[in-house]
Amino acid sequence: MTMLLKTSALGVDFDADRRALQASGALARMVQPVLNTMNQRLAEEKPALIRLKDMVLSTWLPPIPSGPFKRLLANEARAAIGRPVPSTVSIEVTRSCGARCDHCLIREGEGELSRQEITSVIDQVLEMGSCIITFTEGDPLLREDIFDLIRHIDPEKAVANLFTPGLELTVEKAVKLREAGLYNLIIGVYSTNPEEHDLVRGVAGAHAMALKAIRIALDAGLMVTMSCHIKAGQVDRILELYTLATELGVQELSVWEGMPRSPEEKLTLIEKEKIIDIYRKINSTAGGPRIFANTYFEGQMLGCMAGRRWMHVAVDGSIRGCPYLKESYANIREVSLKDAWKALRGSGQFEGSVCHCPAQEIFG
Repeated sequence: MTMLLKTSALGVDFDADRRALQASGALARMVQPVLNTMNQRLAEEKPALIRLKDMVLSTWLPPIPSGPFKRLLANEARAAIGRPVPSTVSIEVTRSCGARCDHCLIREGEGELSRQEITSVIDQVLEMGSCIITFTEGDPLLREDIFDLIRHIDPEKAVANLFTPGLELTVEKAVKLREAGLYNLIIGVYSTNPEEHDLVRGVAGAHAMALKAIRIALDAGLMVTMSCHIKAGQVDRILELYTLATELGVQELSVWEGMPRSPEEKLTLIEKEKIIDIYRKINSTAGGPRIFANTYFEGQMLGCMAGRRWMHVAVDGSIRGCPYLKESYANIREVSLKDAWKALRGSGQFEGSVCHCPAQEIFG
C-alpha cells in the first residue's frame, strides 16, 4: 500500500497488487467517483507501461505513483469543491515546421513566445498545480532551446510531453530529449498509406520520416505515443493503425476526433460508438500497445476538459480553453496565468460536464 496523498481533508492510498485507489478523509466522498472511474480502468484495461517502481495507465496521465499524479489527485479534490485548476497545459512554442498541413491553426502570422516567456508560463502553471505540460505546434524540435524548456519542468510536479510530426528527429536529439527528462514523445501518423499521410503533411516522404522517428525514439529509451486524427468514414483505419503501432512497439496509439471542415467530415454517433467498441476491445486484450480515444476519455469518462481541466497557451500568448476553441480570454504578456485562468473560468463558457466537443458544434 502506497500513500499517494495525505492532507487534513483528503488521503489517497494506492494498492499496487490490487491496482486500486482508495480515498479517506472529509473530501473522500467527493473525489471517490473519479477514483472509482480510474479503478475501473485499472481493473478492466491494460496499462501503457509497467515499470519497476511505477505504472503508466495512459501516456496522457502521470505515472502511478509519482509527484505529478499526487498533484492530479489534489486537483480533482479542488474541482470537487468548485475550485478547478488546469491540470493539463499545452503550450505552442513555435510556428516553425517542416510540414505544410492544411489543418494547421498557426501557420498564418508571425512571432512566437520567447524562452523567458515560456519559462515564466511553466513556473506559473506549476505554482497553480498543473501536472501535465505539453509542448506543441508547429514542430517544437525546431527550437534550439527545447531541451532547456523541458529541463525547466520540475519532474516532481509535472510530466513533460512533446508533439512532433517526426520530420526533424535525429538520434542525437532523441538522446537529448531523454536526458532532459521528457516523459512522452507524441508523433502523428494519419494513415498506414504513405501517400495519404504525405498528402496531409504536404511533404513527400513525411510518412517514412515519421516511422523512422518513432523507431529512433524507442531505441533511445523514450516512451512514444503514435497519434492519429479520425474523421467521418475513417474509423476502419484505426485497426490498421493499431497493427502498425504494434509492429513499431509504441506504448500507446492515441485516437483523436479530427476537427471537421464540413458537415460531411463530422463523425456520426454510430462511428463514435464504434470507436469506443474498438477502445474497449483492444484495451481488454493482453499484449500490444494500449489505445487512447478522446471519444471515450472526454466523452463518457470525464467530459470535455477544455477550460475545466485544460488550458491552452497559444503561440502569440493568448489563453484559450483548448487549441481548437479560437476565443481568447487573456494574454500572458498582459496578465498573470492565474488571472488568465480566472478570466477563462469567469466567462461562463466552461461550466458543468459536457460529453461532446464544443469546437465541433459549428456543424451541429
